[in-house]
Amino acid sequence: MTISVLVVDDQAMVRAGFAAVLGAQPDITVLGQAANGQEAVELAHQLRPDVIVMDVRMPVMNGLEATRALQKPPRSSDYVPHVLMLTTFDIDDYVYEALRAGASGFLLKDALPEDLVAAVRIVAGGDALLAPSVTRRLIEDFARSGPPPRTDTALLSGLTEREVEVLTLVGRGLSNTEIAAALFIAEQTVKTHVSKVLGKLSLRDRVQAVVFAYDVALVQPGGGSPAAPGA
Repeated sequence: MTISVLVVDDQAMVRAGFAAVLGAQPDITVLGQAANGQEAVELAHQLRPDVIVMDVRMPVMNGLEATRALQKPPRSSDYVPHVLMLTTFDIDDYVYEALRAGASGFLLKDALPEDLVAAVRIVAGGDALLAPSVTRRLIEDFARSGPPPRTDTALLSGLTEREVEVLTLVGRGLSNTEIAAALFIAEQTVKTHVSKVLGKLSLRDRVQAVVFAYDVALVQPGGGSPAAPGA
């Protein structure tokens, strides 16, 4: 199945570079390019790409505003694309807001071409992507700068003890492989637990699970938790 993509960046050479890399793949088609968030929203509803590769900082409408708009389609449309946000270390304030806005993944703008291609495929498949090199800092900054945690943790009552452990480790930025090693279980078992957690909590993907873990204070700044697994 071919993955359709819209590339959004205010720098023409950067746009062209991303489009060239992605368009060279046999399973990816670049439907169009946009220079700002407003153009992205308009083109997205016209072209309906599977994935939008979106820069964060742009004139007219930034990537955060565009992502939020795309996650709330007009009543006449049921189109909600996956958004892969391109970011750098110095814009963390935009990134953790984009978590709430609905972005499905984040990648550094200086990532290798093969990483960009892999990220598009991951996001298109319905999975979430947080670049390993930025995950822990991103969630740390989110915890420090986001709203205070909810005091009501009733939503956790529907999870098993093991599922809470897995959610906590997801919130701390661990991959499935790392979680499997920490809990001494198979990686496939971790995937099953993550899937059940997302379903029970009505979360779209792993990104929302990270946000939720901080919201209910399962994870706190510094990577700790009130009841860390194995403690």
